[in-house]
Amino acid sequence: MNRSTLLFVIALLLAGYGIWTTLYIPAMLVGPPEPFLFVGFVLQAVSAVLAAVGIARRRPWAAIAVLVLGAAIAGTQLVEIALGIVPYLRALLIAVLAVIGALVLAGYIRRSALEGTAPSAPS
Repeated sequence: MNRSTLLFVIALLLAGYGIWTTLYIPAMLVGPPEPFLFVGFVLQAVSAVLAAVGIARRRPWAAIAVLVLGAAIAGTQLVEIALGIVPYLRALLIAVLAVIGALVLAGYIRRSALEGTAPSAPS
């Protein structure tokens, strides 16, 4: 699989994650409000969709959007620990993996842009 195709698949996966995370938001508006959790999920959804668009359209800020997504996932997991929603070891593992994954993916995207093989849609 060449780099352009792989990055297009990554863009599709990020768009899917953004849409999937967006589905949590309406349910959070019904019950008692938890603003930090709400902001975390909104930030995840927006940054995932922005990262997908940035990768698909060969924008230089796509790597930054991926880093923001990783930070948003980690922050949301830490809020969920503080609220007692999820077990702390699971949430801590997800937070660490999100940051590491975002760093690796952002480096890959930036390296692709520097090598002149920026992502594009397969023909």
